[in-house]
Amino acid sequence: MDILIQASQFILSLSLLIVLHEMGHFIPAKLFKTKVEKFYLFFDPWFSVFKKKIGGTEYGIGWLPLGGYVKIAGMIDESMDKEQMQQPPQPWEFRSKPAWQRLIIMVGGVTVNVILAMVIYAGMLMYYGEEYLPNENLKYGITADSTAQALGFRDGDRVVAVGDKKIERFSDISLEILLGDKGDITVERNGSTEEFSISADQKSRIIDSQKSLVGVRMPFVVAEVVDSSAAAAAGLMAGDSLTGVNGQNMAYYHEYPQYLKDKAGEEITLSFVRGGEPMQAVLQIPGEGEMKGAMGVLAHPIDRYVDFSYTRYGFFEAIPAGIQKSGKVLTDYVRQFKLIANPETGAYKHVGGFLMIANQYSTDWDWQRFWAFTAFLSIMLAFLNILPIPALDGGHVVFVLWEMITGRKPPEKVLEYAQIVGFVILLALIVLANGNDILKLFK
Repeated sequence: MDILIQASQFILSLSLLIVLHEMGHFIPAKLFKTKVEKFYLFFDPWFSVFKKKIGGTEYGIGWLPLGGYVKIAGMIDESMDKEQMQQPPQPWEFRSKPAWQRLIIMVGGVTVNVILAMVIYAGMLMYYGEEYLPNENLKYGITADSTAQALGFRDGDRVVAVGDKKIERFSDISLEILLGDKGDITVERNGSTEEFSISADQKSRIIDSQKSLVGVRMPFVVAEVVDSSAAAAAGLMAGDSLTGVNGQNMAYYHEYPQYLKDKAGEEITLSFVRGGEPMQAVLQIPGEGEMKGAMGVLAHPIDRYVDFSYTRYGFFEAIPAGIQKSGKVLTDYVRQFKLIANPETGAYKHVGGFLMIANQYSTDWDWQRFWAFTAFLSIMLAFLNILPIPALDGGHVVFVLWEMITGRKPPEKVLEYAQIVGFVILLALIVLANGNDILKLFK
């Protein structure tokens, strides 16, 4: 059932993005009186699931959900319709239109993707508002796992800056470390300032770990004791503040799971404070069953110890905020693309395809997450489509711009060969991304 819900959200999101992207080509083509022969959601090699001809255009749904297309008469595209191109140009064909009209037709899809992201983000800011954790509000600093500690971080650090950028939001720490051009990290530690650097090879280790680099450090105060657990048997109560185990000082929540994992089936002496008084209790940690390696207590959530910032936007505030958020997402995605393109980081090994994208959706029908990820995908598709690769919108744009600058059209043979090269590049990228997905399934 979880897979079905994720797949349904993925297909709905993908369909919305494809239809609106192709509408971005379709509408200006129609406005400039250019014949559009086909408008398809998904590809239709050999056969289509549905098709209907209206006003000279065949509208349909293909069976291969790898994208969609509009087939514009007189244009060398994925259809590779050489027979049509050998005929004399007709006034309603793409190739007969002025270069500026062809340029508008080609950038229409990308333009719609960008506008769609802005609209979604603005709508989300109005409806849901925006919540984030200001970096300055981390009262107890960060937690650093083994990967982070190997890089130079320590529990309790307060990350001040990455490179030249001051860290304003906690969520930006890992992002800036991975995507920043400069690997210099500035932290506050025990009242003084420390600096260290992270190399491309170390970034590779962060990527390979597939974990969050840092977390929020907070005390371990018991919120609830699970019935019939080791903690319940030892008399622990809600409100107890844990301070250590077996004589070791352990005042923070993140220290317990790893320590207790190795104590399954053993007896431990737990130190805690109740009502201002230090106390101890002996717990028998289960060695098997659902509670294996667990004390049986639940901690308070993070927002008990740190203050989140929350803003809800009005209509006129949400529009510029949505545009700004789209710009930041696009900028971060371009930086991520540069990281993937750098073979030293090994990030290309973690590029995912359709399975990875589908897994980003919630196993429950979560509209907030759905719209947020749809907006991100819209930005991603806009950027990828405008890359100067033949067979993509950006490849067509390059040739039109060349014509506008030089006053000469590229030979049709050049366009045909470029389209073939573009298909090979796209196929290689699809194989890489989805191949990584398959490898992860076996792992």
